Amino acid sequence: MKKIFVINGGQRFGHSGGKFNHTLTGLDAAFFNAENGFELKMTDINEPYDLDEEVRKFVWADVVIYHTPVWWFSMPHKLKEYIDLVFTAGHRKGIYRSDGRKNENPDLNYGTGGMLHGRQYMLTTTWNAPETAFTLPGEFFREHSVDEGVMFGFHRMNAFTGMEPLNSIHFHDLEKNVTPQKISAYQQRYLAHLKAVFAEQEVLAA
Repeated sequence: MKKIFVINGGQRFGHSGGKFNHTLTGLDAAFFNAENGFELKMTDINEPYDLDEEVRKFVWADVVIYHTPVWWFSMPHKLKEYIDLVFTAGHRKGIYRSDGRKNENPDLNYGTGGMLHGRQYMLTTTWNAPETAFTLPGEFFREHSVDEGVMFGFHRMNAFTGMEPLNSIHFHDLEKNVTPQKISAYQQRYLAHLKAVFAEQEVLAA
């Protein structure tokens, strides 16, 4: 069975309730079941957690799925705190050994000391910004995609641990222009994404 670790980074704070990220984790719970060939562990960053147990979840997993809203062009502070604390606790315990450099040649091989080689991760993000803010000339993100722009550092962080990315999926316009129809369409889109990504994984593993 493929082992899946889902992190719900939808922080409850201010006017943001993390509702759609909670919806996504509910879809995960339904999809990643034993009947479909999966084992599932989950963490909600709003709930208390034990650092050593979280490290063990990363080491255990074949795939880590991060669900995060984007606040001020970064992760919510509780998700950033979770990663800071858990990854630090994972030093030489399965997440990373070092920064990868050697004293005799410190200019080379930075970022190659991860211990999670063979694992993969998938990122979902939720935004108030419309998709056109990333794609149209002259709009705010200057035609940089989510993965190559705002979340570039997030992807390099995971590369530092040795994990490889699966295709990301991003959900836009979830505040100013959200409708029940959009939520329903996004739910179906996410399920289709899971089926496509993990069907491909099974083919690769066969």
